Amino acid sequence: MNVIPPSTSTAPTEDRADTRVAAASQWKLMWWSFRRHRLAMLGGIIVLLLYGVALVPDFLATTDPGKQNARAVYHPPQALHLFETTDQGWSFRPHVVPMRLVRDPVTLAPTFTPDPNRRVYLNFLGEGYEYELFGLFTTNIHLFVPENPRDAVFLFGADRLGRDVYSRMVKASQTSLFIGLVGVFLSLVIGLILGGISGYYGGQVDFVIQRVIEFVLSLPTIPIWLALAAALPQNWPPERIYFCITIILSLVGWAQLARVVRGRFLSLRTEDFVTAARLDGASEKRIIFRHMLPSFASHIIASITLAIPAMILAETSLSFLGLGLQPPVISWGVLLREAQNVRSIATAPWLFAPGAAVVVAVLALNFLGDGLRDAADPYQK
Repeated sequence: MNVIPPSTSTAPTEDRADTRVAAASQWKLMWWSFRRHRLAMLGGIIVLLLYGVALVPDFLATTDPGKQNARAVYHPPQALHLFETTDQGWSFRPHVVPMRLVRDPVTLAPTFTPDPNRRVYLNFLGEGYEYELFGLFTTNIHLFVPENPRDAVFLFGADRLGRDVYSRMVKASQTSLFIGLVGVFLSLVIGLILGGISGYYGGQVDFVIQRVIEFVLSLPTIPIWLALAAALPQNWPPERIYFCITIILSLVGWAQLARVVRGRFLSLRTEDFVTAARLDGASEKRIIFRHMLPSFASHIIASITLAIPAMILAETSLSFLGLGLQPPVISWGVLLREAQNVRSIATAPWLFAPGAAVVVAVLALNFLGDGLRDAADPYQK
């Protein structure tokens, strides 16, 4: 009697998987590899949320970030309640419990106590202070604002001038996050140009550029930042100082990328596909931009993602030390300067909230960069 061997269903499945991988493009393979990196996916979602906040900070703010309130100095954070319980049950009605300012009769020390008999209700898509949305048109619509314009909401507390920390943090995200993008873009341009020229042509050009890179890398980063930032005139407008800070960060941060690009060009210029393109009569511009750069574009993307956190930390450090952006410009580093004294640490620990935002942004960008770096080689196991 002939025994029929059991059929295996794994072989056709493996064949289909191999065929699917063989037919996929490089970018699709990178996406499949990136999607398996859970921390990178989480980091990517957080980064998208952060930059979404940075695009429309005034829409998300509850109060004018520059508005001062003498009766709300160091006001503690208020919890946001989404539902209200009544005799008829519960209903969806966002509100916060207001606090009263009470002074100790002996020491006159101010304290805030909740007022359980009152509620500050919030309106979604309500009208508040005017601002320019995307810099194109003026509007006064906010995600949520108090029903009574005379009421104040302090979700993350208030600072020494009674300004809303939450609204200032949201507004500061625009400066801190986009200064990283601008700085990395300038570093990318300088690094690609000088690194590409050095690696593609070699010879004396390579020697000179490499000596310049070594000189830049030998400079102590923090003292150079401090010296260049201190050289900026204090009477300049905030927009010009913002632009100059990005230039300073870019001039210091391009050397590492140039080294990477130079090494890739040195290894690629002798490859068969580059030689074939050269023999086919392709111009140097086409060889560089059509054949060489796309072959390691994924590494450039990963380098950019990992460089943005360094730019954010650099701006935060300079502003925290008082040598970067200055008020009235709002950035996370500028806000952290409020927490430099002992009184703030003791009485208003919520002023460290911008530091938590920096930590979240840097970790999310690093996770995203690690995932992109791993996805750059989708064939690795």
